[in-house]
Amino acid sequence: MTTITITLSDDRLRQLEAIAARFQIAPEELARVGIEELLNRPDEAFQRAIDTVLKKNAELYRRLA
Repeated sequence: MTTITITLSDDRLRQLEAIAARFQIAPEELARVGIEELLNRPDEAFQRAIDTVLKKNAELYRRLA
């Protein structure tokens, strides 16, 4: 596992700490979870393409089911 260092303004650090406190986790863990979520999220253009195909072919999928 690799460690990285990021720079945050004092205001952003306070916000991160406050949100982490609400979830009762360390600020570092909250930041890691946020990054994981971002990396695991499908690309928006790809998601729009999927939605378009599903909508366009909804009737076909209904008949095949």
